[in-house]
Amino acid sequence: MNNLKFIRKTLKAKASIAGRLSFQKFIPTSQNVYNVRVPVLNQLAKECRAGGFPLVEALWRSGAYEERLLAVKILGANAKKDPDRALKTLIRFSRQISDWAVCDTLGMQGMRSIARSHEPEIIAIARIFLKSPRMWTRRLGLVLFTHYAKDKHLRPSIRRWIQPLEKENEHYIKRAIVWLHKDLNK
Repeated sequence: MNNLKFIRKTLKAKASIAGRLSFQKFIPTSQNVYNVRVPVLNQLAKECRAGGFPLVEALWRSGAYEERLLAVKILGANAKKDPDRALKTLIRFSRQISDWAVCDTLGMQGMRSIARSHEPEIIAIARIFLKSPRMWTRRLGLVLFTHYAKDKHLRPSIRRWIQPLEKENEHYIKRAIVWLHKDLNK
């Protein structure tokens, strides 16, 4: 796991006060944070994507915000190589999300490369997620639907599926519904 050592060394070296202030403001629910800005994470994801699923798993297990964000970015870069494993990883990770940024990155970047080829499976997973007692899992279900919001044939079904969540008081669910409605109305 040379990549893991390299990533952790880089994260520690690139930590900054500006990163800390940014996380406190935009991702107040994140925990165990290195305080590294997103452009650094994007570069690390590019450099380390060849680490594949073993690196994804190792990064996720750490629990650190930046390592989890890297895990889902690398998952997205490797999802086409083993879509079934990517979907199983999505389901497993859905139970351990603690902030909107990891949630949205998992739903968008983590699944983007297989969203079309595995549409029925992802829609089925999203529908199950909408019924979860965990708020972040419900939000992830909403985020997954954004891949299909431009499909005129799916729009009526998506609206019907998300309707039960429209009465929720959870801030992050409300925000995801607003985002999804904007995409549905384009």
